[in-house]
Amino acid sequence: MTETTATPQWHVTGDWFDVCKCTIPCPCTYAQAPTFGDCDGVLAWHIREGRYGDVVLDGLNVLMVGSFVGNAWGEHSDAYAGVFLDERADDSQREALGKIFGGEAGGWPAQFVAMFGPEMRGLEFSPITISVDDDLATWNAEVPGRVVARAEALTGPTTPEGARVQTLNPPGSETGPGQVATWGRAVADQVDAYGFTWDWEGRSSKHIPFDWSGPE
Repeated sequence: MTETTATPQWHVTGDWFDVCKCTIPCPCTYAQAPTFGDCDGVLAWHIREGRYGDVVLDGLNVLMVGSFVGNAWGEHSDAYAGVFLDERADDSQREALGKIFGGEAGGWPAQFVAMFGPEMRGLEFSPITISVDDDLATWNAEVPGRVVARAEALTGPTTPEGARVQTLNPPGSETGPGQVATWGRAVADQVDAYGFTWDWEGRSSKHIPFDWSGPE
């Protein structure tokens, strides 16, 4: 007889953002095919508050680099990804992060993994720095020597000072339904990891909060 451990109740909230190959605004957020028919991108998650059963996840980070061809929300192919998990996590936290972000723990990540289903090129526990301004003026992520992702909030001649360019209820929200996307411009998007190499400065970026729970 094989013993199985039930997935505990869990809840995480925080900041997600990306920088990618698409021109501004990234069509993927509108559930359309990417600008050039394919996309390379960095996806970063910072957990502000989180628990997986009794395991506290506050302040931990996850970062993914990936690429695909076609519409991520429809027909697509050649989806590949590599993941960095926060090296500060202890064994229990590492297991929790792996189950949540790998989709095993249910909730929105399970739906996202089922839809996107990338082929994994690898997973490492690495130092990850992620910062997001409270007023969403800038957001940044770095894995030393591997990934640099920095963006500043999009603005223009008719944007009120301090206001943000946002989309309500985007049809292609990577963090799930009912969120607000804040648009930005990548001032750095450099990757040399898992066989991916690119530099897409000046392309699209957006910040979207996440609020996930499971296992339901």
